[in-house]
Amino acid sequence: MVQLERTTCVVVGGGPAGVMLGLLLARAGVEVTVLEKHADFLRDFRGDTVHASTIRLLDELGLGEGFRALPQSKLGNFRLPTRGGEVTLGDFGLLKPPYDYVAMVPQWDLLNFLVDAAHQEPRFTIRMNTEATDLLHDDGGKVAGVAYRTRDASSGAVIGGGALHAELTVACDGRSSVLRQKAGLVPHEFPVPFDTWWFRLSRRADEQEQLGSIMPSFSGTDVLLSLTRKDFYQIAYLAEKGKDLQMRVEGVESFRARIARLRPDLADRLDEIKSMDDLHLLDVKLNRIKPWHKPGLLLIGDAAHAMSPAGGVGINLAIQDAVAAAQRIAPPLLRGTLGEAELASVQKRRWLPTVLIQNGQRVLHKAVFGPAVSGQPVRPPGPVVFIARHMPWFRKLPALMIAFGPRPEHAPAFARRKAPTTRW
Repeated sequence: MVQLERTTCVVVGGGPAGVMLGLLLARAGVEVTVLEKHADFLRDFRGDTVHASTIRLLDELGLGEGFRALPQSKLGNFRLPTRGGEVTLGDFGLLKPPYDYVAMVPQWDLLNFLVDAAHQEPRFTIRMNTEATDLLHDDGGKVAGVAYRTRDASSGAVIGGGALHAELTVACDGRSSVLRQKAGLVPHEFPVPFDTWWFRLSRRADEQEQLGSIMPSFSGTDVLLSLTRKDFYQIAYLAEKGKDLQMRVEGVESFRARIARLRPDLADRLDEIKSMDDLHLLDVKLNRIKPWHKPGLLLIGDAAHAMSPAGGVGINLAIQDAVAAAQRIAPPLLRGTLGEAELASVQKRRWLPTVLIQNGQRVLHKAVFGPAVSGQPVRPPGPVVFIARHMPWFRKLPALMIAFGPRPEHAPAFARRKAPTTRW
C-alpha cells in the first residue's frame, strides 16, 4: 500500500549541500526531510576538501570545535612547475588565521558530524536507503513533492515506497540528478579534455608530518595531482577523456609505470595498486542549467552546476549554495508565502560565483590540463607566472579564491549558535 506523507521541505540528496541545507532550515524552525539513497556515507574518493569559507561557517554555527576534532590534514600552497622552475601561485600563509588553510576531511566524517548536529533540531529528519524516483505535481502543475522507494540496507532489495508531499522540493542529488531530468531541465555542457582516476598510496611514518603542497606533475601525456592525507596520499591521475578502456586493456603494470614516471618517489609502494579495479574513474563534467528552479522546485549544488575537479572547489560552492538558499527560503516557508521570486533570488545570488569559478576552470583546462593530456607543452600564462614570481603579494589572490571563492556566504542569524565553552 502506497503511503502518503507530508513535510514542509524535502531535500533530495544527503551530500554536503543537502545535509547543510537540512541543518540550516531545521534551525530556522522549518520541518525538513532529507532523502539519501545510500545506507551510509562511506564511499571512497568523494571530494574531501573543506575550504576556509566552510570552516568559518561552521564556527558561526557553533560547530567549529567539533569539526576541528575530526581526523584531518591541511593542504599547503598551490604551486605550478614551469620552465624556469616551480612557482607558487597561491600562498595560504598570506591569509589571516584561523582561516588560512584548506582542510582534508573524509567526507563521511563531515556528513556524519553535520547529521549529528542536525538531529539536535526537532524538525529535522533524514531517511537513509530512500531514493527519490519522480516529482509529484499538484493540479496546477506546481511541483508538490517526490515519489520515492526504499531499499533494504543489507540486500539492496526494494522493500517499499511512497509519496512525500512538500511545499518545496530541493534537488541536491548531484550531477546526474534524477529530479533535474524529471523536471525537463537540461544543462549546458562545456567541453572537458580529461577524465580523472582516483586512487590512494600509503604515506610512510617519516612523511606523515609533512604539509603537502598542491602541484601537478607532468610527463608526456600523463598528469598527476597528489593530495596529502594524514596516513596516505589521495592521488588523481588525469588522461584524455575516453581513454579508460585503453588503460584497462593495457593493465595495471602499465599504469604503475605511468605513475612511477610522474612520481619516482612513490615507486616503492606502487604494488599497493593491486589491479585496475583499485582505480575510481570520475567522468569529469562542467555544466550548468538556467534556470535553477520551477514552481515548487529548486536545484542547487552539482544538480544545478557540475564542477571540474580543477581547484577542488565543488564542495565549497555547493555548501555556499545551501547557505544562500536557507537565508532566502526559510522565512517565506515559515510564513507559507514561498513563491518563484524567492527561488529566483537564490540563483541570482549564486549565479556570478558559479560563472566566475567555471570560467576559471575552463582557463585551466585550456592552458594547463588540455595541452598536458594531449602531449603539448604546458605553458601557463607568462604574465601570471612573472607576477607570482616577482610580486609575492599577488599570491594571496589565488589563495583567497581557493580558500573562500567569490562571494562567500555567512551563516543566517537564525542558524547561529555560540560555540560550547571548553573546560580545562
